[in-house]
Amino acid sequence: MYKSIYVPVDNSDHSNAALDIGVSLAKTFGGKVIGSHVYAAKMHDRRFKQMEAGLPEEYQGEKELERQRQIHDSLITRGLEIISDSYMDVVTKKCGDANIPHETLGLEGRNFKVLVEDINANKYDLSIIGSLGLGAVKDSVIGSVCERVVRRVRTSDVLVVKDPTPMNGGSIVVAVDGSPLSFGGLKTGIALGKALNKPVEAIAAFDPYFHYAAFHSISGVLSEEAGKVFRFKEQEKLHEEIIDSGLAKIYQSHLDVSRDVAQEDGTDIKTTLLDGKAFEKILKYARQANPWLLIVGRIGVHSDEEMDIGSNTENLLRSLPCNVLVSNRAFVPPVDTQAEYTMAWSEEALCRMEKIPIFARGVAKTAIHRYAIEKGYTIISNSVVDEAIGTILPKSALESMRALGETLDKQDIDRNTMQSDDSVAKDLMGNSLSGMMAEIIEENKEETKTRDYYVCKNCGHIGKGAKPVTCPVCPASGDSFELVDKAIFEAAAKAEGNIESEYAYDDVAIQWTNSAKQAIRTVPAGYQRRRCKAQIEKSARKLGMTTITEKYAGPMIAEAISSPSNGESSTPKPFRQENTSNPYTWTDSAKTRIERVPEGYMRDCTIALVEKYAKEKGITNITLDVATVGIDQGKITMEEAMKAGNVKEVIAQILKPR
Repeated sequence: MYKSIYVPVDNSDHSNAALDIGVSLAKTFGGKVIGSHVYAAKMHDRRFKQMEAGLPEEYQGEKELERQRQIHDSLITRGLEIISDSYMDVVTKKCGDANIPHETLGLEGRNFKVLVEDINANKYDLSIIGSLGLGAVKDSVIGSVCERVVRRVRTSDVLVVKDPTPMNGGSIVVAVDGSPLSFGGLKTGIALGKALNKPVEAIAAFDPYFHYAAFHSISGVLSEEAGKVFRFKEQEKLHEEIIDSGLAKIYQSHLDVSRDVAQEDGTDIKTTLLDGKAFEKILKYARQANPWLLIVGRIGVHSDEEMDIGSNTENLLRSLPCNVLVSNRAFVPPVDTQAEYTMAWSEEALCRMEKIPIFARGVAKTAIHRYAIEKGYTIISNSVVDEAIGTILPKSALESMRALGETLDKQDIDRNTMQSDDSVAKDLMGNSLSGMMAEIIEENKEETKTRDYYVCKNCGHIGKGAKPVTCPVCPASGDSFELVDKAIFEAAAKAEGNIESEYAYDDVAIQWTNSAKQAIRTVPAGYQRRRCKAQIEKSARKLGMTTITEKYAGPMIAEAISSPSNGESSTPKPFRQENTSNPYTWTDSAKTRIERVPEGYMRDCTIALVEKYAKEKGITNITLDVATVGIDQGKITMEEAMKAGNVKEVIAQILKPR
């Protein structure tokens, strides 16, 4: 597989480990090692010329100065060449001892630029580079040369050596997200696993909590009018009923495809589906599994081709304790990588799906596919489509959709050309969709209260109503589903007592016991706490639970405390900087409400506006009610500023010291 293996060396521990790996892989695959070292003689020459003015007077005569220049040039150039040659001697010896062909290169110039030019020009199969060089400083996680090379190489896989210990033991883990580069990394991982006799595992991470946390952040600063544009209730229903489950199925399908690819190559691999922020979950998994190598695509499924490196790859490259292979190899599996690749559709059902506008077709097919698998169907026919839609949508919504279809046909509008931002589509669909989603939200409230919920023990998928025949995500058999006994949590809620109600971004009331609220405050403030709270609330809502207990939230809180903080301080940030001259005190409930506003100038402005309102009313103790009224008045102020186009001036005036 790897016939040409490029290894930059500088005699550091990580560089020496990179060379050892390169020699081992070259021997395994019958390849050749190309060792290189870049020295910057011209840079030293420029530095010497810059220092000439500081030489003693006796060295500044023209003849003497020229002599010194020649001496310096000779010493530096020759000295750097000798150092470079000594590094190459190590390459020659190790390759000679292993009896593999090799080549050595002494290159001059700016290190990372020359390395990138050489790699991209010669299109080596694999480049292996130590994460840290001789110039590494304490607490460094990755050297500047290494990171700059990884960002700029396009023609070669790049293996970054982060663990300088010998390559004995450890597995190979491949992160897949459905992108060609991640599947290319999978093919590489399978080949390496076979050659090195190492087990291979594919993992995939999807994030069902992102939108919930994000909407919570912005809802606190939107006016009522602006909030209507976002249709928060509709958004949450759409995510809970269709998108989140669809994502789980899609990412599980990536793992299913990975298993098929491995079996076609004559091997079996382990697969693991993770739910949560991809970087966090993969990092945590790697720390627990302690693999020898983790493989990840240079860019992911949501990245543009023009990007140098994806955000998850960037964070993992810096944070992972194990070796990292950044894949630039692309591979598209011969099977459908979408969620429905395992299902068959009748011609009539497919024709029916073509009548749905293209921008809504994907979500609709995912929802139908999920229903079909849950109920044990293997072929999706017209009758299955009817059942699925009838389960998801109420009768009135179906009538709205039929009316919409008739309107589209009368106006001769091509459903395949309609885009979500088309004014025509918005005019035609706005009222119908709004009404439809409102119906979904309001339908069968009493039924929802008594509906049974089943949780898949294998992947955590939640089925509602009748017990599923099989899981649409993993897919496990119906025997893997357990009925959620909400009575246990209701009893826990009564035992914990002191229940407080609050409202989510979509105005849904959520109750927290006092002990649960105290427990979540142990999570570092900011991003970690917001995300943990979102995960708890969203998972509870999917189970039909209205009260959050410490018993239910405890495991998720414990996980959040132990998770990486993305650079944030592990110490919770104070509500605001202490100011002895500030006459206002804030209750805990008022502080909690303000914490929903994004940190930075948004929160600072909101606090200032609330305290302005309190001053007008002669209030010094700011309660939740006072904060809410002040926030509402602040929304009006900001909305007016946006309309007038003087937001910066208004913010500056609000934050002006008084």
